[in-house]
Amino acid sequence: MSSYEYRKKDFQADHTESVLEDWLDTNPHNIIEDGSLLITGRQVRTNLGSIIDLLGLDRQGDVVVVELKRGKTPRDVLAQSLEYASFAEMMDYEQLENVFHTYMDDESINLAQYHRDYFGLLNDEGATFNKDQRIVIIGQNITPEIIQTSKYLGSKGIRVACVEFTFFETEDGLQLLSSDTVVTNEPVKRSQIASAPKTKITKINEQKFIESLDEFGKPIMIEFLDFARQHQFPIHWGVQGFSLNVNLDGIHVPFCYGFPPNSAYKQSLSTGLYGRGGMLSKVDISLEAIQPLLVEALATKLFLQAGTELKCRIERPFSETEIDWLVSWFYKIAEMINQHGLKDKQE
Repeated sequence: MSSYEYRKKDFQADHTESVLEDWLDTNPHNIIEDGSLLITGRQVRTNLGSIIDLLGLDRQGDVVVVELKRGKTPRDVLAQSLEYASFAEMMDYEQLENVFHTYMDDESINLAQYHRDYFGLLNDEGATFNKDQRIVIIGQNITPEIIQTSKYLGSKGIRVACVEFTFFETEDGLQLLSSDTVVTNEPVKRSQIASAPKTKITKINEQKFIESLDEFGKPIMIEFLDFARQHQFPIHWGVQGFSLNVNLDGIHVPFCYGFPPNSAYKQSLSTGLYGRGGMLSKVDISLEAIQPLLVEALATKLFLQAGTELKCRIERPFSETEIDWLVSWFYKIAEMINQHGLKDKQE
């Protein structure tokens, strides 16, 4: 087996800011330390004509402004972040929802309900939208000036977090981005005040999922669901899509996720390697062992890297050959899970 060694590289030398935005867009759990983040806007224009890199909402409904520190001086980063936060403070619910409609390219989505479903809020929980604002500064090197000023702003009640990322790449072009929070500001705890009707959280079902797909996604997703039933892979339905799982002695390990066009992840298939319930956290297998499969997938151009995962965006018609290849590739992942077993089952 070939050896794959990740080497630290300078991100700015070979990549545009949009690549980092893509990574954050598809890995919102890497942005704030105290929980996930619902991305609601990208390249959002302010009243002063400037552009916010990413806009989001946390679990409590506070607006999160994400500023990328690529090729900017510390003064520019801090000044722009504060300007963006001042704009965000003026946004009412209707404006937030309009930005979200543009981001999702769907005018029918209710932001309050989507937020409730996304964070899995219970019936007795709610969110107060834009009661407060948060700033997250992200860069490959967070300077001492930014760190010191961010801590000062935090002491004055302006919540600023700073996240450093490190970029790695193998000789075969397989890429990995890792992040580390160097300045954190935990949100102020407050009582939950409902701003939306307390409706029961509903998961999507197969019928609704299939109905939501476009002409490109429908044949692929149907094929994958039939494939799962044929091999008795458990199918779990969530609020946005499904996961296909391998059953290891009653423990279900996800190896494939499917999302519809109206989800935050757009119409796509994705791997389930990382995270608390991912393959690498549950299965007695190393990243090096599965890297040949990852390199194979990227070589087909059917997949792109979405942070730590691989994603296949379904935005065009796929040939039968391409669909068959996708099914067989994910089956190889499932077989590796079966072969290696659970971590706590190994001697």
